[in-house]
Amino acid sequence: MTPPGNPPYPGIFNEPHGGMTDTGKIIRDAWVFGILPETETCEGWPMPRLERLWEQVQAEWARYDFRVSALPPELRERFERIQAVALERARAAGWDPVAELDEDD
Repeated sequence: MTPPGNPPYPGIFNEPHGGMTDTGKIIRDAWVFGILPETETCEGWPMPRLERLWEQVQAEWARYDFRVSALPPELRERFERIQAVALERARAAGWDPVAELDEDD
């Protein structure tokens, strides 16, 4: 059961900005490392479960010094493919990276 005021995660494909959020990045990275199958969107997950996923993803990134360039070729290719698809999907959903940068100012 999810505590009041802490709704379950809507799923990476139901997020604002086409999934270009911190949680979306965690899920995509979990796909890269094979922690989750690419069919898992995490829809309905409570925040504590997503936090545990983040810990697993961080542990994997630590093995590669948190650098894409340190990934072995297979993981690097998977990372690039997943990111390219995510960018395409997000732009189709109306995500504008320039506008998002402007919001941070």
